[in-house]
Amino acid sequence: MIQLKNVNKSFSTVKALDDVSLEINGGEFFGLLGPNGAGKSTTMSILIGYLAADSGNIFINGEEVKTDELNFRKEIGFVPQSIALYDELSAEENLKIFGSLYGLPKPELEEAMNSYLNAVGLYDRRKEEVRNYSGGMKRRLNLITALLHKPKVLLCDEPTVGVDPQSRNAIFDFLEKLNADGLTIVYTTHYMEEAERLCNRVAIIDSGKIIALATPDELLQMLPTSEHIYITKNDATVSNVNVFKSYGEIIDNNDRYELRLNKESKLSSFFGALENANVNVQNVTIQKPTLEELFLNLTGKRLRD
Repeated sequence: MIQLKNVNKSFSTVKALDDVSLEINGGEFFGLLGPNGAGKSTTMSILIGYLAADSGNIFINGEEVKTDELNFRKEIGFVPQSIALYDELSAEENLKIFGSLYGLPKPELEEAMNSYLNAVGLYDRRKEEVRNYSGGMKRRLNLITALLHKPKVLLCDEPTVGVDPQSRNAIFDFLEKLNADGLTIVYTTHYMEEAERLCNRVAIIDSGKIIALATPDELLQMLPTSEHIYITKNDATVSNVNVFKSYGEIIDNNDRYELRLNKESKLSSFFGALENANVNVQNVTIQKPTLEELFLNLTGKRLRD
């Protein structure tokens, strides 16, 4: 569906994309995860033909992407990071303008407008000026503008920036429904929890380079530990610290221990040892590793640095 082959892009002395190659399959929900300035938006701008790559090739549905050949844009919808709406117009008027740019017949546009406005919970406020909308409502409307022409690919460049949790979940639910119906989605974010929830596969990008590419579960297997185990300090746990040490590295964090489980150690064996030592399992908390930790492990910095 989408191919990037050895794509390079520089701005003056800054290498925005450094020999980036990706292949995104039809029907995928594909994530591009990285900090601000990593090259995510540059990738999106090249995919929509707004920017030309310095070198390399880009294909969408078998058609090469070029800035002077815009026919391929009929196949894609683009949700920019910055909201692109007319505040002084209603939601309905905004959508009619975007629909006219796609050349949609009036009956087709009306049907698409009503369907999508209902889907994101904005139908009852469709005649209200956008200036009165919350940030989350504007984001949802902005998303609809990219879908009116029923594209085969939806490109979302950090579409939840500045959005409240309720609207963010509404956007997630809507995107997941679109993907379940067969729409290919490419989604950039610097929020690891978004990538973990939404994406079938994730490419981690930093300083213009793809440094890892796999499913979220496969990526997490690259970490040296599989789970974080925290053990509350009390008489029973302190007296059995040597039992814990036999399963991995123990870090003393004042009010609790952190156990970094060895790869060869199994949780079932660990809990069996707790039972044998008469340590109540309620003293133990387990947390799964995150893509944030993987990024830190791979680069030495955090996603939001």
